[in-house]
Amino acid sequence: MASAHLVSVDEYLHSTFEVDAEYVEGRIVPRPIPQKDHSKVQTWLVRNLYPIAHPQGFEVWVEQRIRTKVSPDRYRIPDLCLTPGEPDEQVFTDPPFLCIEILSPEDAALDVREKIREYLNCGVAWVWIIDPSTLSGEIHSDDSIVRVTDGTFRAGDITLDLRRM
Repeated sequence: MASAHLVSVDEYLHSTFEVDAEYVEGRIVPRPIPQKDHSKVQTWLVRNLYPIAHPQGFEVWVEQRIRTKVSPDRYRIPDLCLTPGEPDEQVFTDPPFLCIEILSPEDAALDVREKIREYLNCGVAWVWIIDPSTLSGEIHSDDSIVRVTDGTFRAGDITLDLRRM
């Protein structure tokens, strides 16, 4: 059995990856390379979230590295996130208001569930999981999971209908 090469947080934070990678307890975790459907949904979300979220005091971030635990051993990179105002740090340590994960064919269900738990456990209020091929998915919060079949995703006062894409 091969053992994984563990790296320090400092080494991870000062490394460059062809496609940015996440960091989980000493392991570098590659992210899937986005395909056209993923990119199209991500671009649409950025263009349509900003005019809704910004007047409410939120900033919209694309593939922003965030630390998801109090101890510095887990860093994730959601496809998009919304923060109340603009954080003063390059790598966010305060939880975003909303994290959005757009599924890729390579995403394993268990890995996605682990990310959702991490986001919610570190204080993220809302997590959207979006299937770019069907524009369906799930909305997660501390107290609920809502299955989205009509393309309408909500987080507090923010609502987007992906069928308008």
